[in-house]
Amino acid sequence: MVLLAAAVCTKAGKALVSRQFVEMTRTRVEGLLAAFPKLMNTGKQHTFVETESVRYVYQPLEKLYMVLVTTKNSNILEDLETLRLFSRVIPEYCRVLEESEISEHCFELIFAFDEIVALGYRENVNLAQIRTFTEMDSHEEKVFRAVRETQEREAKAEMRRKAKELQQIRRDAERGKKGPGFGGFGSSGMSSSNTTIITDTLIEHEKPKPTPVPVRSSGQSKALKLVGKGKEVDDFVDKLKSEGENIILPSTGKRPSEASKSLPPPTHTESVHMRVEEKITLTCGRDGGLQNMEVVGMITLRVSDEKNGRIRLKVNNNDKRGMQLQTHPNVDKKLFTAESVIGLKNPDKSFPLKSDVGVLKWRLQTTEESLIPLTINCWPSESGTGCDVNIEYELQDESLELNDIVISIPVPSGVGAPVIGDLDGEYRHDSRRNVLEWCLPVIDVKNKTGSLEFSIPGQPNDFFPLSVSFVSKGSYCDIQVTQVSQVDGDSPVRFSTETSFVVDKYEIL
Repeated sequence: MVLLAAAVCTKAGKALVSRQFVEMTRTRVEGLLAAFPKLMNTGKQHTFVETESVRYVYQPLEKLYMVLVTTKNSNILEDLETLRLFSRVIPEYCRVLEESEISEHCFELIFAFDEIVALGYRENVNLAQIRTFTEMDSHEEKVFRAVRETQEREAKAEMRRKAKELQQIRRDAERGKKGPGFGGFGSSGMSSSNTTIITDTLIEHEKPKPTPVPVRSSGQSKALKLVGKGKEVDDFVDKLKSEGENIILPSTGKRPSEASKSLPPPTHTESVHMRVEEKITLTCGRDGGLQNMEVVGMITLRVSDEKNGRIRLKVNNNDKRGMQLQTHPNVDKKLFTAESVIGLKNPDKSFPLKSDVGVLKWRLQTTEESLIPLTINCWPSESGTGCDVNIEYELQDESLELNDIVISIPVPSGVGAPVIGDLDGEYRHDSRRNVLEWCLPVIDVKNKTGSLEFSIPGQPNDFFPLSVSFVSKGSYCDIQVTQVSQVDGDSPVRFSTETSFVVDKYEIL
């Protein structure tokens, strides 16, 4: 058997795909195929036709023909078997037997034809082997790709770890500059080392103890290591800023997502000043459901005038969510339980001067979804070019007014900036951190809902977890000091109050 050419042609003899297995010119092949329809005898059932020099072995394929051009001395039985294999190969690559489909998959067909015939002689292969050969599946390639993907994942994990280390160093440096923070619920003191604790000797007004100085070793000094690292981070971030990265806010020295976690201190305070501080930690599932929500709060008192040392605080508690309250051990718990008044057990003693004293703490922990102050719904849906992401927010607690809201959405790296559609507020795309930040100046009862739509290449899992930060000048648990009076005579005392409700952690996983 010597196979000269294999072709798919129309009934008029127009060649769609032709593969020559011996040296032949294009003119010669086109002439043979053009002559083929004229040689067929109508009305007779046959599968081949001969001329003086060649034999055509063919099979109709709807409106097309599968034609083998062979020499006249080839084995007709082998030719017919080869023809059947050719005819079975074509539907493997073409859904419909039409000219456009054949032209679209012409190269796949030529590669398959080469697996059937080599140098004019048929190879001993079947359809399954042809499919395997043309796929060119390689075990070594699979191993290589798996190793490369593992290395990419490890590199991304290392990058995230380094970024977290830099953020932690910066937070530690910032924490050293801030005032007292929150302690754990149930502890008798606050987390900040500068916070003064009420003791039985409050009447003596002890001076604050100096911070112990670390003992220097005889060798080279390595003190203030944390400050040194913080300075290195500052230099590194300043360098990024000089390169055009909008990473640091000039006024606060923080990232945009961190700048909204604290309120500026009041410009004027009275001799009796109180801070009502609350922090929220919340974790939600992406498909709904509150996994955990915890709100911790504290009232911190600062007295700067000695004549106002012996005072009592009237607390207005409008909470209906079932939070737990705890007073300081030196506060009269019976008086607080009966009259919601904070005063010392020994009324002859006074609060310490010019020191921050925590007098009342509270804690609310729940999995009730109706108590979520701000709900976030993220709906990523796959499209032909990637993902269309729709994010919505809704303020459930209408008594709150949230400010400086930043919703941070992770986005895939190396795919460019997202294409923004509908948008309430503003957005920032940080290509270095691969984060899209949705920024809103205020959310209140007049602006309780909003949405953001964008498109970007990626998978739905690429856009989680979302994180949210905001600040509020209102109390979530609605606890306020309404009156301050002297122990002797109940005469009122002028006081000032500072209220803040901030985010410690707010994530949608």
